[in-house]
Amino acid sequence: MLLDPILPEQGLGMLYSYRGIGKTFFALGIGLAVACGGQFLCWRAPRPRRVLYVDGELPARTLQDRCNLILMGVLAAGGDAPQERFQIVTPDLQDRPMPDLSTWEGQSLLEPLVVGVDLVLLDNLSALCRNGSENEGEDWLPVQQWALDLRRRGTAVLFVHHAGKNKSQRGTSRREDLLDTVITLKHPADYDPSEGLRCEVHFEKTRAMLGESARPFEVQLKIDPQDEPIWTVREIEDGRFRQASELFASGLSVRKVAKALGVGKSTAGRYHQKLVADCGEVGQGLSHRPSS
Repeated sequence: MLLDPILPEQGLGMLYSYRGIGKTFFALGIGLAVACGGQFLCWRAPRPRRVLYVDGELPARTLQDRCNLILMGVLAAGGDAPQERFQIVTPDLQDRPMPDLSTWEGQSLLEPLVVGVDLVLLDNLSALCRNGSENEGEDWLPVQQWALDLRRRGTAVLFVHHAGKNKSQRGTSRREDLLDTVITLKHPADYDPSEGLRCEVHFEKTRAMLGESARPFEVQLKIDPQDEPIWTVREIEDGRFRQASELFASGLSVRKVAKALGVGKSTAGRYHQKLVADCGEVGQGLSHRPSS
């Protein structure tokens, strides 16, 4: 594994979300954990590997700031400094437009940098693959063939992509046919923009892992007074119960809580029963029932 349990050697994966949810933070976290032989969230790299991060749109200073922020957490969790194992290609540092990786010419420009690399991250498809239509499966074939060639040579590839208005990955579903892993990020039902990076991590396709490893979870990033990152990971069930508790305390009914959280009435009813069992009366504030 490059990053256990989500990313195997020679794996092909996709990370996507609607704009502004945090996919670049996640992609950088994955890349730096692999390069450092460290940990990001609940995923660990068994040993350091060589990583190439190809960014298609961010200012170089913004990308550097995000790398430094994430790197603090990876090193604090026991990773080694990445040194030359983590290489970045970004528009501000080029003397020409970024290569179009949906063409042979663009792929050949990147070729000297991918030789001997264990993981290539492409952030994101809209900026880096500009030829053809996103909705046409045939136009995806040159990128797919290139990714398969990289896999044959021992390199894993993680595509970073946008979600469409329907919140699924934008464009042709043919992109997912050969992928080992597809991860999507979503805002929780009660998300507020003032919270910054807080999202749910869902696995839509997993060939390399089963069971507990594939369960969705919630992540939040906060910055402490010393400007160091604090990543909080918790089960979605715990987060939704916390949300339900706050909604019930404000006086909402089971039906309205179910609608607000996007869950079934039976699930909201189960939250209500648990809350009553734990705290007593619900609706006019919660008075904790002491344990015997």
